[in-house]
Amino acid sequence: MQTQTTISIILKDGSRKEIPSGSTGLDLAKAISNSLAKKSVGLLLNGELKDLVTGLKDSDKVEIITQEDPRSYEFLRHSTAHILAEAVQNLFKGAKIAIGPVIENGFYYDFEIPDHKLSPDDLLKIEKEMQRLIDEEQKFIRINIQDIDKQLNEFKSQGEKFKAELLNQYRNENPTLYILEDKSGKPVWNDFCRGPHITNSKQIKAFKLLSVSGAYWRADETKESLQRIYGTSWWSQEELDDHLQKLEEAEKRDHRKLGRQMDLFSMQEESGPGLILWHPALAYLRKQMEDYWRDLHMRNGYEMVYTPHIAKNDLWNISGHNEFYKENMFYMTVDEQDYVLKPMNCPFHVLIFQSTRHSYRELPIRMAELGTVYRYERSGVMHGLARVRGFTQDDAHIFCRRDQYVNEIKGVISLVDLIYKGFGLTYTAELSTKPKDAIGTKEIWEFAENGLEQALKEYGLDYKINPEDGAFYGPKIDFKLKDALGRIWQGATIQLDFNLPDRFKLHYTDKDGSQQQPVMIHRAIYGSLERFAALLIEHFSGAFPLWLSYKQVIVLPITDRHVEYAKKIESALKEKNIRVEIDDRAESLNAKIRDAEMNKIPYMAIVGDKELSENNVSIRARKKGDLGKIFLGAFVEQLSKEIEEKTI
Repeated sequence: MQTQTTISIILKDGSRKEIPSGSTGLDLAKAISNSLAKKSVGLLLNGELKDLVTGLKDSDKVEIITQEDPRSYEFLRHSTAHILAEAVQNLFKGAKIAIGPVIENGFYYDFEIPDHKLSPDDLLKIEKEMQRLIDEEQKFIRINIQDIDKQLNEFKSQGEKFKAELLNQYRNENPTLYILEDKSGKPVWNDFCRGPHITNSKQIKAFKLLSVSGAYWRADETKESLQRIYGTSWWSQEELDDHLQKLEEAEKRDHRKLGRQMDLFSMQEESGPGLILWHPALAYLRKQMEDYWRDLHMRNGYEMVYTPHIAKNDLWNISGHNEFYKENMFYMTVDEQDYVLKPMNCPFHVLIFQSTRHSYRELPIRMAELGTVYRYERSGVMHGLARVRGFTQDDAHIFCRRDQYVNEIKGVISLVDLIYKGFGLTYTAELSTKPKDAIGTKEIWEFAENGLEQALKEYGLDYKINPEDGAFYGPKIDFKLKDALGRIWQGATIQLDFNLPDRFKLHYTDKDGSQQQPVMIHRAIYGSLERFAALLIEHFSGAFPLWLSYKQVIVLPITDRHVEYAKKIESALKEKNIRVEIDDRAESLNAKIRDAEMNKIPYMAIVGDKELSENNVSIRARKKGDLGKIFLGAFVEQLSKEIEEKTI
């Protein structure tokens, strides 16, 4: 029998390339061009990321991934994490490795290190050892684990209990081991890992270890305490320097730090973790967010509702939350009756719909509520305003007929666009489709997914698809917000739900007198007022636009004899609901200006002899500096217009 001497590979553009059988991805890259081979990092092989030296078969679909491709960082950072783990185990005898995944812009690795707490000085030592290993040009070798029990025994004999536990868990999923070899071909380190990786450590050009934190094995507080090292890795020093500069800027903008500096919010031991106290300045910003939201929703046909913070356990049995969400809920007993602090608003909105008979003519019904909900978050994952235990959702639910579904989704998209533009925020959209654990019929899922996609297309909004990432009860559209540093935040969600209408037996009377189940749409635009406030603090670095600023104008009289005129300016601004203060401290003008800039006040109105005699003010803007003199009436009109138009 004659063996096949060549195989035909399908390239990204659909063309075919004939190469010798037994070839790897690297061989394919070389066959296309030497320059491509030099830039190659890995493969997309039949839809999966694979090592560059993976063997190819006839009719494989292959895309060569180069350093210019964002997916290349998966290979680089995963591999840098392995070098980190090798370095830690070289330096700290007895250290055991847990997991080391790639995360956005970097990686981390978890370690159990007996009798030693890692310090910043340790990170410098580890970096030095990592560079030594990189300079050794160690090779990443992938091996299929043939004898699982033998490998398990080897891990256990080395004390690598975490590796052993993971291998045992994935023993039936064709597990692989990655070995690092030195120049002589001697194995020097290994980890149970799925990959993918680069081929040689010398490809790691620029990396930095960033911080150490605590962690638990499997994120379970009852299990072993671990130490987590965070790091980042890039293809060039220029990229690394740029990223570190962004991290430095992000640290300055951290909403927790600015929250303390600007007296925006706090959490107190007496009230409990993850429960936010909004101080006056941030409470004012929240009021502006809420008023803007309510106004736009009322204009777009939504009706406001209010619902309780707690409900009997029976409600959560019907809704299914006790079945699917119990570990995130707070329970209490009152008068021998079990109650739950609401984790979501939706069952209450369902009850409001259910309380009245509805005709097809009444639909759509759009209910909206700024409803505060409570969810249990582990102490280790809570983060300032961004992840808390009590938060307010800008929740709304639409009950409509099937023939109204697409137009209702388009209406929500339009509202999302309008609200985000009001804050000067840009966004992208993602459509998440049916997951493996989905409930509901094939027909209803097709209706739901097709409707969401049709709405996106008809609205003209670009989007990407996240296969199998929908909720078990329906597909969804997610909006990702981009802040001033290019970081991505979770934004609005639009989701179809055919679970709750079924559980609560919702219906309306159709034209022919038949009882039909309404389509139920969940949607939130801010998502959480707390998290959205965190985004705004960091996006604007605390320097909020005029309409969101608690202190909008500060009047600076140059001497005591100008205070009366300053009060006249204050009165004129207050008449137009512009928030204004007078700084009449016995300080120099320069000191007052410096303090106003530190407090990020948008406008300073400076008054002295000339301003008094000419009935005008000298204006200094936070961002633009001196704007010159302007008549008082014109200044008031200018600010009123800026606030009304929500100028960013």
